Amino acid sequence: MTPIRTIAIQEPVVDVMDPKQIVTDAVPILELDLLTCPRSGGLSEFRSEFLLTAGRDDYIHGLVAYFECAFTQVHKPIGFSTSPSAQYTHWKQTVFYLEDAVPICSGETMAGTIECRPNPNNKRDLDITVTFGVDGRHMKLNSSMLYHLR
Repeated sequence: MTPIRTIAIQEPVVDVMDPKQIVTDAVPILELDLLTCPRSGGLSEFRSEFLLTAGRDDYIHGLVAYFECAFTQVHKPIGFSTSPSAQYTHWKQTVFYLEDAVPICSGETMAGTIECRPNPNNKRDLDITVTFGVDGRHMKLNSSMLYHLR
């Protein structure tokens, strides 16, 4: 399967993650207020910085994305989460696998940016660039990966 590895790793995977597999804390990368955000356009294009802190000595094989939703401006506020630690939903999580596993120790951080934009050839597809770095005891790394969400 080596010939297709490069192509396959650029495609994020929608799957259910076991919460025990999560190595770091979670941080928001995008917050939207449904009362003020535009009805069309602009929501698929953003850039955000992140800083993840490892909770144990382990390897990071990928980054997990999910969303949380809260409807608070109603008579009975309601919300839900698609987090790996929340009750299952059909939306699952999206996994961005890294080219190589990154060793990280408890308390060490992975800093980076995620940039999302519509694909120029198909506006329904997204091109996502993740740039990240680790300056730990066992790994010093600065890397970038391009993903295509179809």
